[in-house]
Amino acid sequence: MISYLTGKIIDKQNQKITVLTTGGVGYEVGLVPLQYLGTEVGQEISLHTYLAIRENAQELYGFQNLAEKDLFLKFLDVSGVGPKTALHLLSLGTVNEISGAIARGDVEYLTKVSGVGRKTAERIVVELKAKMQNADFKMQNSEASENLGEVVEALVSLGYSKDEARQVVKNLDAKDKTSEQLLREALKNCKF
Repeated sequence: MISYLTGKIIDKQNQKITVLTTGGVGYEVGLVPLQYLGTEVGQEISLHTYLAIRENAQELYGFQNLAEKDLFLKFLDVSGVGPKTALHLLSLGTVNEISGAIARGDVEYLTKVSGVGRKTAERIVVELKAKMQNADFKMQNSEASENLGEVVEALVSLGYSKDEARQVVKNLDAKDKTSEQLLREALKNCKF
């Protein structure tokens, strides 16, 4: 099992990068869409990985951290969710935002991903809600992530792109702060 990879990006296309390791082996790795956009050919990269083995393919998926990989694996446990759908679900936001949405049963949030219909989103909520509340994602995290989600929505309504808004919000400390306090902080940190 390939679980971690470090090397230089030598090719980039179709939401996959090819990472050349120091041993001279190139691995094709699928990435979360936002992470893919932030990569460049020639860049050194380190990724936690998951190898999906099917009857007709072996595909490698890369993640920035173990929390992202863990959430990806939780999505794979849901009936009807494959690796590509799980990868696209990770593009909804940060791990805390996504897990918070699942913990509070926000089906609408999950249906924003192409290929995830209402029934699949409901299945994700039913099968993962308890895990999100019991694991590292306690309810206080879901409240904080709900506040961060509101800040992203507010920034988007002010004209920032969703990517710009997420970039600013991921650097905020949401602990014990209201969404209004977080929005003020986000606006101070906006450099766009």
